[in-house]
Order: sequence, then structure tokens, then C-alpha cells
Amino acid sequence: MAGTDPVFRQTERWFVRQGVPTFIDPYRFSVNVLPRMLPFLAGVVAATVVSVVVLAFSSGLQNALIGGLSWLVAQIGLPLVLVRSGLPRLSGRVASGVLVAYALVPILLPSVFVAIYGTSRGAQLIGRTDATVEEIVGVVTIVLVVAYAAIFALAWAVTAYGLVPLARRAIGHVISDMRGSLQLQGRAMPTLLFVTFFLFFTGELWQLMNHLGWGRLVAVLALFAAVTVLATSARLRSEIDRVEQDLAPQRVAAACAGTPLADLTADAPPAQPPPLTARQETNVLMVLATRQLIQAAVVGLGLFAFFVILGVIIVDDVTAASWIGAAPQHSVWAPFLPVALLRAAALLAGFGSMYFAITTMTQREYRQEFFEPVISDVERTLAVRAVYLDARAHGEGHFPGTSPNST
Repeated sequence: MAGTDPVFRQTERWFVRQGVPTFIDPYRFSVNVLPRMLPFLAGVVAATVVSVVVLAFSSGLQNALIGGLSWLVAQIGLPLVLVRSGLPRLSGRVASGVLVAYALVPILLPSVFVAIYGTSRGAQLIGRTDATVEEIVGVVTIVLVVAYAAIFALAWAVTAYGLVPLARRAIGHVISDMRGSLQLQGRAMPTLLFVTFFLFFTGELWQLMNHLGWGRLVAVLALFAAVTVLATSARLRSEIDRVEQDLAPQRVAAACAGTPLADLTADAPPAQPPPLTARQETNVLMVLATRQLIQAAVVGLGLFAFFVILGVIIVDDVTAASWIGAAPQHSVWAPFLPVALLRAAALLAGFGSMYFAITTMTQREYRQEFFEPVISDVERTLAVRAVYLDARAHGEGHFPGTSPNST
């Protein structure tokens, strides 16, 4: 009965918008994931069919461009139309039918294509003029099955963990952090420069950066990001325990303000919620790590700009050549800058960002200023989850101690 209450449905949609859809109870694939995947899956099927039809008639660059445009319209337009028209509520049989249809398209479509357009067009499709019908169907079927499986897995991960609303919130945080960037940089920069400033003047760093490719440098920066995520994960469990042990009515009321559960009032705290599952912890970690990485990236952008400006002012080609031991390579995009300068600035900015993110979680003076605002959203979501689960357990839209007139 609780699952049919509008308040609970609105709360579940609120969880989705917060990027934590796994907090929905119970969280089932056919009910909570597949309906939200359906527009995208339908768009993939439509895009495939349109692409096959266009390929059957296309020849030359102009028709290829028309085919690509048709693919984009089918891939992007149809999902938007279906989303705006409202997500369907699927029964078990309908959900199974959707999955079966999605699985059959890559298997049946190659045979239909060859049957309609013949082997000559199919041979052109796989690039072999002497291919038989069986070879054409086999190659195209394998390609489509692998592509459909990969697309389905990606769509499941994006939908099950709410990555789209999470990305939307991340963009909002980027805009917010950029607006307060000067204030953020002013508070973080002195400490980070103390850690990284003198490394900028080491000849070994410039020699390494002159020869290190951008691909390997990006891998190093990804390693810094992974360390930040691991550090965030290590702190997450203690933060969850702290929030779940502090469910005083005043704290719960403040957390529920502005949510569909805002009308719930109680003199007693909700019952202790069950521990987060592994999937829910992963979802919360994504939210927290994304926020941490965004804040660190904004700080890193400031560090990068500082070191580039510093290098332009004090490092000329003669100095750079003496540090590197050879003539410095110059950037293609900015020929007046040594590429070693850009890479060194990027490396130091990445290291400084990682140091900043970890310091804000571990040192008390920085934690209150930088990490507490980040963790506050997670704390609020966990408190709302406790109220939601307790209210669902009683099935009446309130938990013990709630005024009977509050619903």
C-alpha cells in the first residue's frame, strides 16, 4: 500500500533527481530501471533500423551525411519524445517483452536486410564483394549483438546509478564553484603552492615533461583521481555511521525540508534504517566522489593557470633548454609556449588537486571549510532515506510519534 502513496512516489522521484535511485525500496530492475531505460533502448532500435534503410540506398558523401543525420534524429529525438510523453509503468510480462524485442533486433535485422536488398548491398556493407549470404548475415549479426550488449550494459549502469541526474547536478556544482572560484582559490592556493611551488623549478621535471606524451600524462592524472576516489571511499563508511547515529527529530525535520516528506513531523526519531547495501554504498560514493573531484578540478584549474603564467614570466627558451638539456619542444596550439611548461603545469595541478581533496577530508581546519559542505548533501539524503523507510514500514505515510493530522 505504501508504494502506491503519492508521497512515496514523489520521494522516489526525488531520490532519482538527487542521483541516488538505489535508495528506492524495493529497487527492482523491471520496475525502477527498465522503464527509465525504455526510451533509450527504443531509440537504439529505431536508429539501427533507420541506419540500415539509409545504407541500403546511400552512395557517396552526400547520402552518407543524410544517413548520419537520420541516425542522430532517431537516436536522440525518439528518446526525448518518449520521455516527455511520460515513462510507462511496465508489468513483468511487458518488461520481458521489451527485453526479448531488444535482443531479437540484432539477430533478425541482418537476415531481413539481405532478404530485401540482396547480397550485393550486404557485401558492400562488410567490405567483401565475394561474400556469401551466410557470411554477410554472420558478420553483421555478430557486430550488432556485441554492440547491443555493450549499449545495454552502459544504459543499465547509467540508469541504475542515476548518472544522468548526477551529471546534471555536477554541472550545477561546476557553475557554483566557478562563481566562487576566486574565494575558493584564495583559501586553497597558499597551502597548495607551499607543496608544489619548488617542484616547478627542478630540471628533472622539465626533462620528463618534455618527453612524456599527453596520453601518458592523462593516465597519471587519472591515477591521481583514482587515489582521490579511494580516499573518499575510505571516509564514506564513517560518515554514513555518523549520520545514521544522529537521527534526532530536529535534524530529521531539517533534512526533510524541501522534500516530499517535508510535512512529516514527529516527536520521536525514525527507527534505525537497515545498513546500506553494496549497490547503495557505490551510488553514494559516486555522488560524494563526483562532488569532491569537481571541487578539486576547480582548484586544479587555478593552479594550472598560475604555473603557466609563472612560466611565461620567468622561463624563456634559454632557461628551458638548460633545464631540459636540449631544445624544448613547442606546443602546436600555443607555439610561443614550451610543451614541457604546459605538461609540468598540468602535472603539478593534478597533484595539488589530489592533495587538496585528501587534506579537506583528514585535517580538521580544512574539513569544516571545504568538506562539510560537500558531505551535507549526502547527510541530508541519508536522513531522508531513514524517514522514507520508516514511513513505508508503517504504510501510513508517517512514523511513530507523528501527529495524526500531519498526513
